Amino acid sequence: MPVKKKLTNVSEEKKKLALAVIERLADEYPDAHCTLAYEDAWQLLVSVRLAAQCTDARVDIVTPKLYEKFPSIEALAAAEPEEIEEIVRPCGLGKSKARDISACMRMLHEKYHDKVPDTMEELLSLPGVGRKSANLVLGDVFGKPAIVTDTHCIRLCNLIGLVDGIKEPAKVERELWKIVPAEEGSDLCHRFVLHGRAVCIARRPQCDKCTLADICRYAKSQKDETK
Repeated sequence: MPVKKKLTNVSEEKKKLALAVIERLADEYPDAHCTLAYEDAWQLLVSVRLAAQCTDARVDIVTPKLYEKFPSIEALAAAEPEEIEEIVRPCGLGKSKARDISACMRMLHEKYHDKVPDTMEELLSLPGVGRKSANLVLGDVFGKPAIVTDTHCIRLCNLIGLVDGIKEPAKVERELWKIVPAEEGSDLCHRFVLHGRAVCIARRPQCDKCTLADICRYAKSQKDETK
């Protein structure tokens, strides 16, 4: 009678991999934080909207000028989109970003009395706010479980082997929730950004310098190719 092979629980394997990645990146980048500068929740919403197809560094140059002229939700809500656009134009897509920021601040002022809501459903109801922005606010501002699937997160998760050929942010988020402890999601995503910029660079991953090299699917495949 043939011996049955033990079936491998892929999910359990990925959970173990996720825990190892979390531990190593925590050692490598103990100070996990959002790379956008902000003081209040509404400012983070503004910065995330401006960061679309723009660097965080440029956003951090532009936002102080915006807040100097419009220092509150109420002030931005009262501003015309054209006034906002004039300041945020260097971030690209000025017209659409200014329109979204204006509409978002007006809703925060009129419906939420100048308070940023702390639920996914309410955050997604705000103009220009998607799941990435909502998760960032929930995790960083309110300390709630959150997974921010930005380009670094998606790229690194596929390379490492936490997900398999999935590029859609919502699907990557859904898969990560299955294997990443809720309390680790927010910090892990910040560390993906730091690691993606410092070591696992998009066009030239530096596997020889990577703390994940021996457990990363991509790094191991590169090593096999050189044998």
